[in-house]
Amino acid sequence: MYPESLVKECQKRIEKYPCEGFVYGQGPEKAEIMLVGEAPGETEIHNGIPFSGRAGKQLSEFLDYLGISREDVFITSAVRSRPYKVVKKEKDGQIIEKKYNRTPTQKEILAHAPLLDYNICSIQPKVIVTLGKIALERVTGMKGNLEKIHGKMMITPVQKLKRLDSSEMVWTDQKYKIFPLYHPAAVFYNRRLLQEIYEDLDQLKNYIKEEGIRLNGAM
Repeated sequence: MYPESLVKECQKRIEKYPCEGFVYGQGPEKAEIMLVGEAPGETEIHNGIPFSGRAGKQLSEFLDYLGISREDVFITSAVRSRPYKVVKKEKDGQIIEKKYNRTPTQKEILAHAPLLDYNICSIQPKVIVTLGKIALERVTGMKGNLEKIHGKMMITPVQKLKRLDSSEMVWTDQKYKIFPLYHPAAVFYNRRLLQEIYEDLDQLKNYIKEEGIRLNGAM
C-alpha cells in the first residue's frame, strides 16, 4: 500500500515529537470512499487497526446505518502515530505516570502529511469523508468551520505537502468531493450531536445511492 521508504521517512520525521506507534491505513487499494480521522489512540497502536477503540465502535454503527462495511472503505487518519501527554497522579503515596491521548499539533500533522498525500493520489476516492475538525483542516485547510459545513458535500482541491523536505502545504490541481462529518467520539461529550450526525449520514447515504458508489466491487 505504501512505499516502505516513505513509511520509514515519516516515522523518522515524527520521532522528535511525543508520539508512539504507527498505524497503516486499512481498506481496498481502490476504495471509492475514504474516511480520514485525526490520529490513532492507545487501542489502535497496539492492534494496528484504525478506529478500533471506543470511537471505532461508534464509527461501525454509523457504517452499519449507511449499509456499508469497513471492508468497503479505506480508513486512515491525518497522523498515523498516537500523540500523547504524560499525566502524573498520586496513588497510595506513589506517583504514577500515565499516557493520555491528545490532539496532534500542526508539526505532527506535517510530519505524516506525505502518507495521506500518497493515499489520496493512489486511491483516487470518489468521496473523502473527514471525521472531525482536525481531518477537515488537514484535507481542506478550513479552520473552525465544521459546525457550519458538516453534512454538506464540497468539491475542492485538497492540501498536500509541497515537497518531502518542505513544511509548506499547497493545493492539488485536481478537485475532490469532500463530505465533512463530526468525529465519532464527539457524541461521547455531546449526545445531542447524534441526531445531527444521523441526518448527515442520510445525506451521505443518498449520495452513495445516486452516484452508484461501488461497495465490495458491486454497484
